[in-house]
Amino acid sequence: MPSIVVGVDGSKASILALRWAGVIAPLMNAEIRAVIAWDFDVPFPLMAPAAPNPDRAAERTCSLAVERAYGTTAPAPVNQVIRRGAPAKVLMDESLTAQLLILGSSDHGHMKELLMGSVSTLAAQQAKCPVLIAHGTELPAALMPAAAAAPVQPANKETRRE
Repeated sequence: MPSIVVGVDGSKASILALRWAGVIAPLMNAEIRAVIAWDFDVPFPLMAPAAPNPDRAAERTCSLAVERAYGTTAPAPVNQVIRRGAPAKVLMDESLTAQLLILGSSDHGHMKELLMGSVSTLAAQQAKCPVLIAHGTELPAALMPAAAAAPVQPANKETRRE
């Protein structure tokens, strides 16, 4: 089945990206892969004995984003993918087999983006599939009827850690 990869970080922008995927996936007969990546390196493991489980935190963030985007029903099958690694690298790897990569636009300030780089900018330059960068806070009004008319499926709680 074709797949649409959506970068998820729990932000409003990533929830909008999931909503865009919800409109496009039925048109492509594609599944939605909600991908969250985390990179947590502690130089000395003994320094953080009470650190939360990053896999569990990432899974919860991804599940909440999917729930906020679709409620209890999704317009296409949704698979949640939890991967350790730098988000840009993980998403570039995911783009190798995706038909489309959707990302929310960064809500960082311009200076922070200059210093840290932008995942969406990197994706637009290096992804191996088409890239849609979702700007704004809502789907365009013209797409609302399509989103409402799309067949719904129970939200898939399957989560895959890679």
